[in-house]
Amino acid sequence: MAVSLLNRQDGNKIVNSGSNPLSATEDFERGEDRAEVPARRSLLRQPLFLVTVLLPTLLGVLYFGFFANDVYISESRFVVRTQSRMQVSPLGALLSSGSLSGPGEETSAVIEYVESRDALLATDRDGLVRKAFGPDRANWFSRFGGLLGGSSQEHLFRYFTRKVTIETDPVTQVARLTVRAFDPRDARTINLRLLEQSEGLVNQMSERARGDAIAVAQKEVDEAKDRARQAAVALALFRQQSGIVDPKEEAQVRLQMISKLQDELIATRTQLQQMLSYTPRASQIPYLRTRQASLEREIADQTRRITGGGNSLSGAAVRYQALFLDSQMAEKQLAATVVSLEEARADARRKRAYVERVAAPSLPDYAMEPQRLRGMIAVLLLSLLVWGIVSTLLVGVREHRD
Repeated sequence: MAVSLLNRQDGNKIVNSGSNPLSATEDFERGEDRAEVPARRSLLRQPLFLVTVLLPTLLGVLYFGFFANDVYISESRFVVRTQSRMQVSPLGALLSSGSLSGPGEETSAVIEYVESRDALLATDRDGLVRKAFGPDRANWFSRFGGLLGGSSQEHLFRYFTRKVTIETDPVTQVARLTVRAFDPRDARTINLRLLEQSEGLVNQMSERARGDAIAVAQKEVDEAKDRARQAAVALALFRQQSGIVDPKEEAQVRLQMISKLQDELIATRTQLQQMLSYTPRASQIPYLRTRQASLEREIADQTRRITGGGNSLSGAAVRYQALFLDSQMAEKQLAATVVSLEEARADARRKRAYVERVAAPSLPDYAMEPQRLRGMIAVLLLSLLVWGIVSTLLVGVREHRD
């Protein structure tokens, strides 16, 4: 009886245990949940998770939520234009229509100037830049000379270049100048000063280019005047020393004189021969002979003056022709340089480069930076990434040790 009773009780336990299988599953799941809770609690208590995730995220929330300064962005747009444009042939226009052209020389100069130390010195002439980015405007992390930052002029230049950006659209050739500051009026004032200084730079470059072109043309005119004056003085000195105004004209006069003398000589010879033939004792025969000899000497002397020796008209004509050609060439060069000077002045009046403002520097009324929520999320994701990498490395080191 006792054995049968025990068997019945055991059977009831078996039946009862087999008759409710869901209760066993629930007990198993509850056991897993109880195991997960300590795991989560242990994760929050891990020093690595606290250092790599919780602490950076908390610092990021505090910084972006309470300490980060508002950053205001002032933007201006301008284009550098010139009145003179190069004439391009239809073929050149067709070949260049499909390509993107870079900024012009003036625009490139403006970009380089805005990012230079001269622009910083001109903008900070009254301490505007140091005041705009100083301790009165920003916290210790963001201001100039703050965390691990120096206060020298070189440090200020590096800080300034991070706050000022300038870009150029290769299609429209419009330049965009952007200034970031912690106060909207400071951002607008710095942007306006940089734009005004860029306008002054372009005007200075334009004036200098036009002045250089006129100066070069004027110098050429002065040199041509000196050459023409020297050539004229040399020609006048030759005429004064030689007593000949124009050897060519002088030679023509002498040739005409020789021609007349030869005619007279022929007539005298003919008359002398006739008298010797018909009246050999005529009293005019000695006179005719004397006249004939005189005419022959005069003809020989005039011929010698034209063609003989270095002092003859032929030699003088060579020297005169050289001096005359130098004088004519100098006069032509002078005339050409005068025309070039007038053209340079006309081109200088036409060639003017200037900055045309497409959009004046704006006065922002809303802080576009920092993007606080995005910064917090970025810190959290980066912290989780670091935690995952470090955890993986630690697990690998432990397995390697085991």
